[in-house]
Amino acid sequence: CIPYRYKKLEEASSNEEDIEVLVISAQNGKGMLFPKGGWENDESMEDAAIRETLEEAGVLGVIECKLGKWSYKSKRQSIFHEGHMFPLLVKKELDAWPEKNIRERKWVTISKAREECPHLWMKEALEELVRRHVQPATDE
Repeated sequence: CIPYRYKKLEEASSNEEDIEVLVISAQNGKGMLFPKGGWENDESMEDAAIRETLEEAGVLGVIECKLGKWSYKSKRQSIFHEGHMFPLLVKKELDAWPEKNIRERKWVTISKAREECPHLWMKEALEELVRRHVQPATDE
């Protein structure tokens, strides 16, 4: 998931500076990324995305339509995986969550997330989120 919020009381905005995304530290401590993980046989991809976001980032919210799917290579196993990313409009941040002791979480601007995320496929998912939520400027 890409957890996000609007800076101004959850008001939708056409400006990307008004949107913040939640990033978490990688387990190895190298880089900040978006929550991700596998899904169980008895759950949908959406349910898995919500569960992983709760476990890794400690937030709850409203999941939206899938941003897309990306293929990426696992560093440990040299296997290709398929990643499905969903936006999650955050409604609640928990003080305690399952991976609180092993991950840091922080709200950042879209531009900061572009800089900090080490994975191209996650950056592409972020750009799709921006494309969906930010309207191009119009001359009126």
